[in-house]
Amino acid sequence: MPRPRKCRKVCCMPENTEFAPVNCMKAEKTVILNVDEYEAVRLIDKEGFSQEECSGYMGVARTTVQQIYSSARMKIAEAIVEGCRLVIEGGDYRLCSGREKMCDCGGCKKHRCAK
Repeated sequence: MPRPRKCRKVCCMPENTEFAPVNCMKAEKTVILNVDEYEAVRLIDKEGFSQEECSGYMGVARTTVQQIYSSARMKIAEAIVEGCRLVIEGGDYRLCSGREKMCDCGGCKKHRCAK
């Protein structure tokens, strides 16, 4: 029996959940990017986290973050290169509750508003 999947901690839901090429009529195919994949890309590429720091924040092993991140980058590349619509939804995640003393994401809206 496989191990149950661990929920990845996500700071907040993305403000924009759909992206499409300008010539949207041509975009027949849709690529689904999971919320946890979005969070890994946000933390590593935008916030500058290492994969190890990202794994600590998301509450999973570094190897798991590496797999999530690789999957996300492949999906983003497919959407850009093939001109597909990109939708962010689903995945195994739990939202940051804002009750933690520090969430270590460097920009959690729930913690910034509480200050």
